[in-house]
Amino acid sequence: MLRIHFGWRDLENIRIAQQPEPLWELMCAVCRLQTSQGLVEFGHWRRETGRRLSRDRRASHALHTLRTVIPASGYIPDFLTPSVTGECLEAGLDRLRATPSDRLAAELTRFAGTRPVPGWLRGPHEPAVASLKLVSDALRASFRTLLEPHWRHVRSAVVDDVAIRTRAVLGGGSAALLEGLRPFARWNPPYLDVDYPVDRELRLDGRGLTLVPSYFCWRRPTALADPDLDPVLVYPVMKQPLDIARAGEERLERLLGRTRSAVLVDVAGHRTRTTTELARALGLAPASASYQIGVLRGAGLVVSRRDGKRVEHTATPLARNLLAGTGTTFRRGSKT
Repeated sequence: MLRIHFGWRDLENIRIAQQPEPLWELMCAVCRLQTSQGLVEFGHWRRETGRRLSRDRRASHALHTLRTVIPASGYIPDFLTPSVTGECLEAGLDRLRATPSDRLAAELTRFAGTRPVPGWLRGPHEPAVASLKLVSDALRASFRTLLEPHWRHVRSAVVDDVAIRTRAVLGGGSAALLEGLRPFARWNPPYLDVDYPVDRELRLDGRGLTLVPSYFCWRRPTALADPDLDPVLVYPVMKQPLDIARAGEERLERLLGRTRSAVLVDVAGHRTRTTTELARALGLAPASASYQIGVLRGAGLVVSRRDGKRVEHTATPLARNLLAGTGTTFRRGSKT
């Protein structure tokens, strides 16, 4: 069990990552690929990824590199998941390559206490710079193979979870947010007791806590090993098997196109949706989201109405019948 100690300043400083964090998702995905966990949720993804790796030697070599420092269980060096930024993969890789050499050495020394340190991390010439560039390149290549084909669905699942947590905060404050982390965590003021593979104590000491929803995190949360780093708790979101989600999406995409179908599915998954919410959820420019809504409205698939300064969009019965006919599934959410 991981016991997280909260003070009143920490309760005022709880944050939720608004988008999936690429490096955390990738670390969890590499772990999932090495196990049989989540046969329904990840089985098709493992088989598809295996076929892709068998055809791409460079991608296979990159993943082999990562597996030497990302075991399926046990200690994983924290430098692989730098501070949560809400930014793109490249921003995270920039931070990883900037890891101080003394921190890298300390974390590799700790890693060496559990398993052999791979030879590529022990080069004689500028080992920190060379090693960090090598692992950065391996992370980029593995992201393209393991996650990029599914990133839209990963993003959608995470954004849906963020909407649920946000409503909890609006309705009941920090306590309701922490209570909502059941069943993998229990709020027992002033402690958050988290299901965890080892016994640990983490004192926030006024730093607060960043919650990171993750698609590829499985069963129980994970956290940084070093208690002196900015506290992060990565937890699993509700997930639909990627093959089921993708089959419905492909049928709809053939009819409407990828971007327009994603907009329609997102609107249909909520009671109402604003253009800003759509753009943020799907990673679109606001102008692009507005254009796609206009096309869907002209086709009778979306209706829009003004509520003060907000323009809210709702899927029509015709749109829901269309989604049902293509086999597209979505979770019905509330107004966010």
